[in-house]
Amino acid sequence: MKAAAVVPLSQFLDSAGTLTLDQRKLLVDQSLLLLEQNYVHLQLKVAMHAVNPLQRLRVMRARMERQTAETMEAEWLFHRQMSSIFHSVRDLHTNYLLPAPFAGKIAFLPFMIEKCVDEAGGEQYLITRTVTGYTAPQFGAGAEVTHWNGTPIARAVALNGAQFAGSNDAANLARGLESLTLRPLVIQSPPDEDWVTLTYVGLDGSSQELREQWKVTTNLPPMTDLDALTPASASMGLDLDSDEKSRAKKALYVREVVDLERGQSSAELKNPKAVGGDDLPTTMPGVFRAREVVTASGTFGHLRIFTFSVTDPIAFRDEFVRLAAALPQNGLIVDVRDNGGGHIYASEFTLQTLTPRHISPEPVQFISTPLNLRICRRHKDNPAGIDLGPWFDSLDLATETGAAYSAAKPITPEDGANAIGQTYYGPVVLITDARVYSATDIFTAGFADHQIGRILGVDENTGAGGANVWTHGLLATLLNEPPPPDETSPYVALPNGANLRVAIRRTLRVGDLAGTPVEDLGVRPDSTHQMTRRDLLEGNVDLLDAAGALLAAMPNRRLDVTTKLTGTTLTVELGVDGLDRVDLYLDDRPISSEDLAGDPISIDIVDVTPGQLLRADGYSASTLTASRRSVV
Repeated sequence: MKAAAVVPLSQFLDSAGTLTLDQRKLLVDQSLLLLEQNYVHLQLKVAMHAVNPLQRLRVMRARMERQTAETMEAEWLFHRQMSSIFHSVRDLHTNYLLPAPFAGKIAFLPFMIEKCVDEAGGEQYLITRTVTGYTAPQFGAGAEVTHWNGTPIARAVALNGAQFAGSNDAANLARGLESLTLRPLVIQSPPDEDWVTLTYVGLDGSSQELREQWKVTTNLPPMTDLDALTPASASMGLDLDSDEKSRAKKALYVREVVDLERGQSSAELKNPKAVGGDDLPTTMPGVFRAREVVTASGTFGHLRIFTFSVTDPIAFRDEFVRLAAALPQNGLIVDVRDNGGGHIYASEFTLQTLTPRHISPEPVQFISTPLNLRICRRHKDNPAGIDLGPWFDSLDLATETGAAYSAAKPITPEDGANAIGQTYYGPVVLITDARVYSATDIFTAGFADHQIGRILGVDENTGAGGANVWTHGLLATLLNEPPPPDETSPYVALPNGANLRVAIRRTLRVGDLAGTPVEDLGVRPDSTHQMTRRDLLEGNVDLLDAAGALLAAMPNRRLDVTTKLTGTTLTVELGVDGLDRVDLYLDDRPISSEDLAGDPISIDIVDVTPGQLLRADGYSASTLTASRRSVV
């Protein structure tokens, strides 16, 4: 695929500025509507961050009544104020999305900067990637940035993070660093400066300085139309900022994946392809990377999940299962760093494959408002494929009961979350960072709540995004479909391709922390690892060693089940490691319970018919630790 055209930022901005005063008023009015009537986290954000976005919008709207077309502020100032109000709630699900020409564009500098610690524990900011063909004196992967426009780099990152706020300090700094060199213009204001002056220690140790111009290009397209009335758009848990940046990084730095996907994000190929020489071929090269890794504690599987942003969650689950089966079975590192989420089904359908436990998907709640009640009433009987019936009765009673939220019900179907059961039996370590968000926060919370394995964090928390997110376009469609449309709908079409997103349903934890919100709290890891220079420049070698050490300290289970049906007699052979008992079930009816000493055993079951489901549950010290299903 040919790369998109690139223009200087100043040239791009010359084409901006076409919103009329009435169009600006409309955007403010619709923002007030969504935040007042749809936004599930408003009271939480007001309390936790001492902000008042509604009053800021009201003041902005009142001042616009005193403006004219001749006296209204520059459009860039309008966009900056709107972005600032939405950023103030520190919710990456709730966004003001800029209109044309900003939508679909990215502003970038031709290099990436990442943070690590040196041997003395001091912070370092290293260049880790450059756009193909870019050169500067003694510049490249390993050069250390010391100042940004004359400001010490750590301070510049913190100041930038305060502007593009995440839900916690770790997320603030992570996003502040990313946004120094890459900004999706649909969600972040354009840079104030036309160019950046970078001071750095060159590859030869020399002191260097360069001035680099901000440039603008077209980003790769999103995975799905989030305004469309589809199960995928209604089931999204997606940090748009991370998703835009993920696609931009592919376009700028990983052109081989762009070529394999033919420019379509998260594309599913007919035939598996490997991106790197050590990678397993995959049908989803923009979604997964699977490989064996040699660590100081042994050889294990490493399965990176870049995104859950797919249209087919079952295909996602099945490709995860296929790749995990092809990796070493003595331990698996599941790596979700930088993953901003996507389809909530995909995240929760995958958990079952790593544990014998029954998966309880995270329940979600609407905030109780008249407008949310109208939407749920219209879709309580699932007339258009978006079933809101589970939440309707509680919202309908809320006026009488005074309940602030609806009942808590899962988005992900519980039968789908348990459809195939466990497929990987070795120990599992999950690697997270502060850019983990939304459906990936839900995946991480489910991993912790179901006690699947250990969590190793690069940061002290995940991004703490716990919600299902809907766009203004989807909300409007829900009151218009199926026909006839609701003629009293308060949603009005937005101008010039502008859009709004809002956290519509908040997610709650299950298990020991049942009822605790994910939003702003996130999921804290069991242990942390600070990224090193070797991690940034040598393929995460120290991070993988830390994950390998955790795996080596965890028990490794094996449960092999082979069957043979002769007439109506089923012969079941069991081979196990790390288990002392196996219980057998046929179509969920108990058949046999066998104490094991580690040697293979054979069991005959009579009166069996083809198509019945055999389940073997393995126990260690009376704790369920492995389960395998097979169809006779």
